[in-house]
Amino acid sequence: MKTSRQLFRTGVLGVTAAIAVAGCSSTQVDHAAGRSPKLIPQTFFDGKICADGVVRDRSGAETRSFNARIDASWDEEGVGTLDEVFYFYDEPGAEAKRETRVWTLTPARKDGREVLSAKASDVPEATTMEWAGNAIHMAYTLRYGEPGDTIDLDMDDWMFHVADGVVVNETRMTKFGIHVGQILLVMRKVEPGVTCL
Repeated sequence: MKTSRQLFRTGVLGVTAAIAVAGCSSTQVDHAAGRSPKLIPQTFFDGKICADGVVRDRSGAETRSFNARIDASWDEEGVGTLDEVFYFYDEPGAEAKRETRVWTLTPARKDGREVLSAKASDVPEATTMEWAGNAIHMAYTLRYGEPGDTIDLDMDDWMFHVADGVVVNETRMTKFGIHVGQILLVMRKVEPGVTCL
């Protein structure tokens, strides 16, 4: 069985001719200003959220599907915690693989506007969460894999509030500027008793 590093070398380093293709997103979150329903992190990410999605490779083929639960809360100082649990399925009928991530969102300012500084254990450097209108944007490096066998992927993460309590999330993954995959998911706010996973 190939390690994540071997799979990465096979799938990415073999396409060095494409290194000039596609850099980071140049779209700014302000393009969504005026769109509704408004997407405000402190409002949407509060309580229990269920998510379902797929991971696609650079050709667009689905490689994994997943379900997730996010328990979101904010303290009296405005610091948010997103406690995420994922169950990934590499193929139909396969045993689920459990992964977790905890984001800490801390109030900050950027160019005179309110933003959130976002940190997680598998995100080596804090990133900035920005929002306007119905959109949230983050760009960050994700360190993925098991200890001793990790790769760093650049994530360009967009969320759009499309209906009451429903957010569509698209994340473009690159390495060395090369498009290597995409994550598509739908998040929906639910009552505490709902089972997500």
